[in-house]
Amino acid sequence: MPAPENRLKTALNEGRMQIGLWLNSGSALVSEIAGATGFDWCLIDAEHAPYDPVGIADQLRALALGGTSAVVRVPVGEDWVIKQVLDLGAQTILVPMVDTAAQAGQVVRATRYAPEGVRGLGASVARVSGFGRTADYPTTANGQIGVIVQAETRRAIDNLDDILAVEGVDCVFIGPADLSADMGYPGNPGADEVVATIAGAVRRIRAAGKAAGIIHYDPGNFGYYADLGITFLGVGADVSLMRTSFAETLDTARRASGQ
Repeated sequence: MPAPENRLKTALNEGRMQIGLWLNSGSALVSEIAGATGFDWCLIDAEHAPYDPVGIADQLRALALGGTSAVVRVPVGEDWVIKQVLDLGAQTILVPMVDTAAQAGQVVRATRYAPEGVRGLGASVARVSGFGRTADYPTTANGQIGVIVQAETRRAIDNLDDILAVEGVDCVFIGPADLSADMGYPGNPGADEVVATIAGAVRRIRAAGKAAGIIHYDPGNFGYYADLGITFLGVGADVSLMRTSFAETLDTARRASGQ
């Protein structure tokens, strides 16, 4: 039996819009609810949220219940970190702070078994193969691993064309928060220069035949990014949506009760 199809990778390669949610709460229960909502993908944020390998595995199980594609953002693009996350069952990874083609190439190689890469062969004792039930996993997995690299510095934008030329990179995700800070506009990704830089980067990504991704919290801009060519669109985070929903509900109750 071969490795299962990576539905998210297929959709992105076909240019179909894929809408998703960031998961930062650390709660598998929250992730189960999010996955059952109907998002095309949910991202387990192991860079900025409290996830260890056991927690990531729990998140993957929770998302599988709703049939939602899981993406894992690793904290760093180290081979051993990527190997561990893939063995847990992730099919798509997002790697932060990829500034050069050399870094992008290293990331891709870390996701591939030899001779295409350097991923260690431990599938027979790993969750990803059902602990050996998917006997053909090692010979079929390479083509089903999705690789998203994150461009979030001026250096990455300068090197974008070289990064896009790396075979095996499926999507380049623009990190608006860190990019705006690196450009001298911390906390202001809406600055005109930042917006123009992102727009130019997305056009270059699409022209190279790759998927382009971003996260944005303002629904008023979702249409703009879709028109620009974004097909991997993050529309919020679980913790942010809970915070705003809690605050709005409390405010409504206080006003209704005359407080």
